[in-house]
Amino acid sequence: MIDIIRQISAIHREVARRTAVTGGPGISVSLQRTYDAPPADVWDAITNPERIKRWFVPISGDLRQGGKFQLQGNAGGDILHCEPPKMLRLTFGGATSIVEIRLFATDGDTTRLELEHNVPSDIAPSGAGSLFVGPGWDGGLLGLDLFLRGQAPEDPVKAASSPEVQEFSRQSAHAWAAAIAASGTATADEIAGALQASLAHFAPDVRDPSAS
Repeated sequence: MIDIIRQISAIHREVARRTAVTGGPGISVSLQRTYDAPPADVWDAITNPERIKRWFVPISGDLRQGGKFQLQGNAGGDILHCEPPKMLRLTFGGATSIVEIRLFATDGDTTRLELEHNVPSDIAPSGAGSLFVGPGWDGGLLGLDLFLRGQAPEDPVKAASSPEVQEFSRQSAHAWAAAIAASGTATADEIAGALQASLAHFAPDVRDPSAS
């Protein structure tokens, strides 16, 4: 069983306007959470294909600087910078969609993971676009935590559509809607529309009480 409330609250979410890789305006989606594992172990879990498929989805390619990767049924891209066990920067689904992951050693042999996904405004005109990627990244951080704790499901891809994970995604979408509202990067109507689309994608089989 997943402690959904604990898992939702373990992630810090932030949405902001930032300069994109194009040099123009962009939207940044940032996440932080701490893992009960040292940086070297977390780094290996996010860069070793044999371990990635046990908590996320199968991946192919060369996960070194200058290499290319492809997630099964998901995005691919280029590895722009790789500094073990501290920082990984890559394109994700397009040359102007940039993801950077940073790891920091924290007290008690734990690790703080920071993930930032930045896209130009022609891809995401407002912060409401965060609702199309934020819950997905939340799901990845959830899967990583379960894996590091030895609680990962046998088939992470199949588990992603389970009622339990969909309920996590439903609450995640609402948490992202709150983060967007707090950021002032989208109107209430933009957030409401994106929230409904996000729920339909990430939690299609779960009833949302807020809709009643």
